[in-house]
Amino acid sequence: MPSLATNKKAGFDYELQEQFEAGLVLLGWEVKSAKAGHVQLKGSFLHIQNGELWLKNAFISPYKPAGNQEVKSDRDRKVLVHKRELKRLMGKKLTEGLTLVPLRIYTKGNLVKLVFAVAKGKKKYEKREAIKKRDVDRQMKEHMRD
Repeated sequence: MPSLATNKKAGFDYELQEQFEAGLVLLGWEVKSAKAGHVQLKGSFLHIQNGELWLKNAFISPYKPAGNQEVKSDRDRKVLVHKRELKRLMGKKLTEGLTLVPLRIYTKGNLVKLVFAVAKGKKKYEKREAIKKRDVDRQMKEHMRD
């Protein structure tokens, strides 16, 4: 399962609660470009619309050998989940004020999969505390090494 793209800021900006795995509907040139590693998940999110789950603001750069593509690189892409999972996600998102954040895109056989999480946004002071804790841990490891 080689990872094609990760959203490194998700763990810092959000408190991740529950993770899900889903399929991703892509065009042929998007799959080739994704497998070449030309995917960015920074700033992307998942949105439920008309009973379907959509990945928004994910950028897949055009695949150069395929020529000019007429489709936008940051178009919305459909995410494939089971109906019962979608109903569960809709209930959680509406009741608790949570959001759906993509974490990683990877391949599983010939398929392109997406890992996303139900997350709650962190406040600014919580982010500062995380930075302080990381710095203290780093300093402790340096002292233990010496």
